Amino acid sequence: MTLQLTVPNMACSACGETITKAIQAVDSAAVVQTDPKTKLVTIETQASETEIKEAVTAAGYSVA
Repeated sequence: MTLQLTVPNMACSACGETITKAIQAVDSAAVVQTDPKTKLVTIETQASETEIKEAVTAAGYSVA
């Protein structure tokens, strides 16, 4: 399943790396692409959308 989330407070590539690590802690096989300019995170995952959003939130980022 592919998810696309907007993360308004993702400011830089380091933020993207933190978000990627948080998502991969839930689904180690997840493919994550982050774009700080557009604030978009695209995730290819087998985990539920709820699990992914909770992982991003737990890492300190809001999900719009």
